[in-house]
Amino acid sequence: MMGSHDRAVIVHADDIGMCHATIAAFADLIDVGFVTSASLMVPCAWFATAAALCRTLPAADIGVHLTHTAEWELYRWAPLTPAPTLRDAEGCFPRSTAVLWAQADPAEMLAESRAQIERVLAAGIDVTHLDSHMGAVFHPAYLAGYLALAEEFALPALLPRSSAESLLKLGITGAAADQILAQQAALAARGLPIIEHVTGMPLDRHEDRAATIHETFAALPPGISYLILHPAADTAELRAIASNDYRGRAADLAAFADRQLRDAADAHGVRRIGWRAIRDAMRAGR
Repeated sequence: MMGSHDRAVIVHADDIGMCHATIAAFADLIDVGFVTSASLMVPCAWFATAAALCRTLPAADIGVHLTHTAEWELYRWAPLTPAPTLRDAEGCFPRSTAVLWAQADPAEMLAESRAQIERVLAAGIDVTHLDSHMGAVFHPAYLAGYLALAEEFALPALLPRSSAESLLKLGITGAAADQILAQQAALAARGLPIIEHVTGMPLDRHEDRAATIHETFAALPPGISYLILHPAADTAELRAIASNDYRGRAADLAAFADRQLRDAADAHGVRRIGWRAIRDAMRAGR
């Protein structure tokens, strides 16, 4: 249980399996123990290797990073399902959410998301949660399907606390807004926590990572926060894929693999938690 002034954070490693460099990074971070959550990109070329690692870590907190975009210039991936409205001229996912949202059929988004979840489960991984690459499912046209899958598979889904006013600013109204608020109310009624605040390590600035982490932990508000990082080993592969932000990804690995930093961040009085306990409590209350 948490008091009204208590602070907790899910320290989340995003994009695992996007490339090989992310897998090596995740292995290192799990060994250190500071990161409490991660999620897999299923359509990417290195998913099978990432899944093999995860099978050796049965206690690790592993989610499905539902993927509907392929943003890099030359390194691309495609849907698992036929899904013509989820493909660009190259047969891959669109590079941006704007392009995706302009063309994607909600039924195809739902079918693709389900296929990705089922592939992770079939790989023998005890999935703990759902989240979304580049926030693609948070558009009003697709959010209901995302929440329906969370209910179907009895998994918590990343969804920060919302109000009617905050949803209106995002253009979410009517039945979609009502469903989000109803889900939040249902979670609260069962005594389950809701993510109050989402933040992340900046990919466009790699300097002074330790100072940034301390500032971030000091500023976390009461409740449960979600801290997103994108760790990856500094390899030729990573530099070829992410020429603009590989330094930020490598800086995430270096900083969060520092055991002294882990102890110093804990001194801020912020409790680190994962999704597994939230998922298990949710299932117990069904």
